[in-house]
Amino acid sequence: MNSIEIRVRYPYKGAQMVIFSELNWEEPIHPVEVNEEKHLTLFRVETEKTFLYYKPCLLIGEERHFCRGANYLAIMAADEYEIFPHFFEKSVGTISDIITFGEGDAARSVRIYLPPGYEENTLKRYPVCYMHDGHNLFFPEEAFSGQTWEVTRALTLLDNMNLIDPVIVVAIYPKDRMHEYTHPGYHDYAKFIVEVIKPQIDEHYRTFTEARFTAVMGSSLGGVVSLYMAWEYPHIFGKAACLSSTFTWKDDLMTRIRDEDKRDLQIYMDSGWPGDNFEVSRAMFDLLQRQGYEVNRDVMYLAFPEAGHGENDWATRVHIPFQFLFARYAENDIKRLRAGKQPAKAPQSVSI
Repeated sequence: MNSIEIRVRYPYKGAQMVIFSELNWEEPIHPVEVNEEKHLTLFRVETEKTFLYYKPCLLIGEERHFCRGANYLAIMAADEYEIFPHFFEKSVGTISDIITFGEGDAARSVRIYLPPGYEENTLKRYPVCYMHDGHNLFFPEEAFSGQTWEVTRALTLLDNMNLIDPVIVVAIYPKDRMHEYTHPGYHDYAKFIVEVIKPQIDEHYRTFTEARFTAVMGSSLGGVVSLYMAWEYPHIFGKAACLSSTFTWKDDLMTRIRDEDKRDLQIYMDSGWPGDNFEVSRAMFDLLQRQGYEVNRDVMYLAFPEAGHGENDWATRVHIPFQFLFARYAENDIKRLRAGKQPAKAPQSVSI
């Protein structure tokens, strides 16, 4: 018999929390403990199954309000799960209007994607992914080629699949990408993000501020500046995703990674083939391995046959770096997180 502890955190008053599961979708499972002060409802479930789909339900008088989104999945080999459901907001994330950071000539446009339930369940904090070429991420009418990365679709699917922790995305619009995504222009660009944008994001949104919860992601030259930012500021950005990156064209990253001390980073890289920066991506991947980065734990590289160099191509695979960088922690690591300790690293499982 397998036993699992499910901890539900939600800021409710004058209501009762139960869960329903595939063991019997008609019969609620009642909590074994309720801590209203901490907004915590604790459930214990025993079953011979190796996994269990379940759904929290808020009882208000005679009314049942099931949480929005797909059913939660518990893998019974874990000790416990902690979830932050929402019951009334839409089950898709929201994208802000354009927000301006900075003043005068330094001002920069940004959009912010907030995951489903952000406004409703105020107990939850989120990892953050800073993405370059922000105009290409969400809206076809803004995108360079009329095609986008379809980031909202990818994140919604991954959340429904119970594969990643919900993520805040900060979409940073370029001003002169040929300059600010390459050496030496990327020094000032990265510094602005570190000193202006990130502090305001952390101040105004419920983020996990530590490097292990903060990623940068981009494609082509955006991949180059992503790796630069993680290498230059590993105490700020602990993760980087570099898709179809034009390494060695106008950057000094190969030399720096070869000659400098190894950083504590998690790095995703990919390319198409033939072309699409396949050779330089392989060279960077091999260099990172020689510097001590463990494959599929610290660094991942994938090549996609016949994939091109455009938003359509990156849209088909953006779910992969999100899975690698933001995979739900093994539930045994929850206690470590609560204690302020880093979760034990383990090889990632990625659905392609």
